[in-house]
Amino acid sequence: MQLRMPSLRPGLVSFRQLLLVAFLLIGVLLGGTALRAVVILDRLMAQSGDETTRALELNASAQALTARTVDMERAARQSLIFNDRLLRRRFEEATDGARDALRRMTEQGLNPALAGPWLAQLELVANLLPGPAETALDRERAVAAAFREFDTLNTGIAREVQALIEGRNTALRERLDASRARLMQQVLLTILLAAVLATGLGLWLARPFKRLERAIVGLGENRLDEPIDIEGPADVRRVGQQLDWLRLRLTELDADKARFLRHISHELKTPLAAMREGVALLEDGVAGELNSRQQEVMRILHHNTSVLQEQIEALLRFNAAAFEARQLKRRRIDLLALVQHQVEAQRLQWQANALQVEVRGEPLVLPVDADKLGTAVANLLSNAIRFSPPGGSVVVELSHSPGLACIAIRDQGPGVAEADRPRIFEPFYRGERQPQDAVRGTGIGLSIVQEYIAAHGGRVVLMDQGEGAHFRIELPHAS
Repeated sequence: MQLRMPSLRPGLVSFRQLLLVAFLLIGVLLGGTALRAVVILDRLMAQSGDETTRALELNASAQALTARTVDMERAARQSLIFNDRLLRRRFEEATDGARDALRRMTEQGLNPALAGPWLAQLELVANLLPGPAETALDRERAVAAAFREFDTLNTGIAREVQALIEGRNTALRERLDASRARLMQQVLLTILLAAVLATGLGLWLARPFKRLERAIVGLGENRLDEPIDIEGPADVRRVGQQLDWLRLRLTELDADKARFLRHISHELKTPLAAMREGVALLEDGVAGELNSRQQEVMRILHHNTSVLQEQIEALLRFNAAAFEARQLKRRRIDLLALVQHQVEAQRLQWQANALQVEVRGEPLVLPVDADKLGTAVANLLSNAIRFSPPGGSVVVELSHSPGLACIAIRDQGPGVAEADRPRIFEPFYRGERQPQDAVRGTGIGLSIVQEYIAAHGGRVVLMDQGEGAHFRIELPHAS
C-alpha cells in the first residue's frame, strides 16, 4: 500500500502570521504608550508656555500700573500749578492707561478687592483737580498726599501679582510632577503588559514545537504505534501531519522488512532442509558405499549446510530482537539482583572453565524491562566467559552517578582487535580474535545488546582496553 502525503486543511493561520500578530500587538502597545507620552509632553509644554506668557503679562501690567501712576501724579500736579488743559488731558490719558492695566490684571486673576481702593483713591484725586485758581496750591498739596497713598496700593498690588505668579508656578510644577508620575506608571504598566503578552504568546506558540519535539523523539525511539496529531498554526500542523505520514511509512517499511525476512527465511529453510536430508542419506550410504574422497565432500557439505542454517536462524533471532526492542515492559527492578541472577544462570559455563566471576556494587532500583536488559547482560557475560582463559576472572560492576547507571563487564581474554572496534556492534560481524577450540559465534549477540540498550534510551560502549575486553552499559535515570 502506497501512503500519500496529507494535504493541509484551509482556513488555518500559519505560525508566521501568528508571530506577526504578536509583534504587532506588542508594537501597538508600546507605540501607543510612546504616542501618549508625546501628547502629554506637548500639553505640558503648552501649559508651561501659557503660564509663562500670563506671568509676563501680569508683570507687564503691574509695571504699567506703576508707570501710569507716576505719569498721573506729574500731570495732575502740573495741571494744578499751571492750570493747563493739555496737562489735564495728559492726566486723563494716564488715568485710562492705569485703568486698563488694572483691568487686565483683574482679568488675569488679581483679587478684585485690591482694585476697589485703588479706584477710590483715583476718584479722590480726580475730585481735587477742578476748582478756583485761589485754592490750586492747597489742592496740589492734597493731590501729592493722595499719590503717596497710591505708592502703598501699587506695592500691595505688585506683591499680590508676585504671589499669584508663584502660586501658578507651584500649581504648574505640581501638575508636571503628577503627569510625570502618571506617565511613569503608564510606561511601567505598558512594559509589564508587553512582557506578559510576549511571555504568554511565546509559551503558547512554543507548545506545538514541544509536541513536535516529543513526536520526533518518539520516532527516534521507534514508538511507531503512537499517532502524531499536532494542534497549532497551519504550518506547524502540516509538519505534524508529515511526521505522522513518516510514522505510517516507517511502520509499513518495518512490516515489509519483517515479511521479507520471514518469507526469505522460509524459502531458504525449505530447500536447505532437503539438502541436509540428502547429505545425511548419502553419508549413511543409502545410495551406495562412498569412497574416502566422496565422504570428505559429504562432510564439507554437511558442515556448510549447518552453518547456513545457523545463519538463517540468527537472522530471524536478530529480526525478532529488533522488533521486541520497541516494545519495552518497564517495571522497577533492582539492577544488582538482575546481574547476580544472570551470573548464577551461567554458573555451569564459568565453573567449567575454572573462572572466577565477581559482582560488585550496591543495590539500585530502576524502571527497566527486566527480560531485555537481562538478555543484554547475559550476552555480554557469555562473551566474557567464552573469551576468558581457563582460571581467569570476570568482573561485573554496577555503579551510578547523577542521572546515569552503569553496568561494566571486564574479562582477561585477548580483547578486541583495533581493526574490529569500529564494527564490533554490527550484525553478523565476527572479530578476528576468536577463542580456540570453541564454536564460532553468529555475530549477533552484541547487536542484540545494542538494540535492547538503545531501546532503554542508553548505550553500550567498548571502553579503551587494557587487559581483556571492557564493555559498559549506560542507562539514564532520574537523579
